[in-house]
Amino acid sequence: MSSGSILPVIDVTALRGAGDTPGRTLAAASIEAACRQNGFFQVVGHGIPRELDQRLRDASRAFFALSDERKREIAMSRAGSAWRGWFPLGGELTSGIPDLKEGLYFGAEHAPDDPRVRAGVPLHGANQWPREVPELRTAVLEFMAAAADAAQAVLEGIALALDLSPDYFRFHYTDDPTVLFRIFRYPPAPPDDDAWGVGEHTDYGLLTLLAQDDVGGLQVKSRDGWIDVPPVEDALVCNLGDMLDRLTGSWFRSTPHRVRNVSGRERTSFPFFFDPSFDAQVVPLPSSAARHRDDGSERWDRANVHAFRGTYGDYLLAKVAKVFPDLAP
Repeated sequence: MSSGSILPVIDVTALRGAGDTPGRTLAAASIEAACRQNGFFQVVGHGIPRELDQRLRDASRAFFALSDERKREIAMSRAGSAWRGWFPLGGELTSGIPDLKEGLYFGAEHAPDDPRVRAGVPLHGANQWPREVPELRTAVLEFMAAAADAAQAVLEGIALALDLSPDYFRFHYTDDPTVLFRIFRYPPAPPDDDAWGVGEHTDYGLLTLLAQDDVGGLQVKSRDGWIDVPPVEDALVCNLGDMLDRLTGSWFRSTPHRVRNVSGRERTSFPFFFDPSFDAQVVPLPSSAARHRDDGSERWDRANVHAFRGTYGDYLLAKVAKVFPDLAP
């Protein structure tokens, strides 16, 4: 285990502006190197205000301080197939093993008359909000909007790194993205216990942006073994998902990662998943055809993302059904 992180910190300020500037070229080159090395990096200049981050943290802590009885008022089971709300400690599974964390699930707000809601399409619906912490709603919605803008900018850098037009992902996959947002609380792992806050896994979609506190505990599986990802002030951790791995024929990989909190303090994290539209078919790039291969034997779940057929929604539902089997449609 490496105690220090080798993940680069990349300034994406230029990618949030217009024009072909040297800053955009430099950011794209740095992103390409990071994607080829570990599939993980940290970004600054993302545009999410520090005060918004702090409001989200304060509201999240206020929610988790409530009794389980109060938190159960917005339990995920109450949201049905929309998969929104609270789950208790140990209520989420990774590879069939309960995680040492509790959390809140959010997504894009869908009105009752949205055709997908009326049709009962899973993962579509309204968010649940705690009545005793009303400030959480505003903080979550503002953070999700700012994170979506940041994710679009990072995807422009990834597109440039792949010699694609800057708007490639927005045009083909993220004009109507699948947006999932989580708030997780990781209690300290008990002494001499091998319990994981979340076990080894990869993310499912295109891109994840993670705001973590100063506690640490995130680990990434590099070519040389597991490495720690120490928090960097005002930075978001960025990593690639299975669909970007599929799209590029593993030129860019979705990298396994895990969390174990041995700090003795509570850890709070905010992963934001910015993924293809629910009905999108993720088609490998022509340049990736020669790299197409069965890499299932190398993956944590022994699955071959390149052999998958169907929409992103199909892929996502198959995955999340294993995370919350009791809520599977």
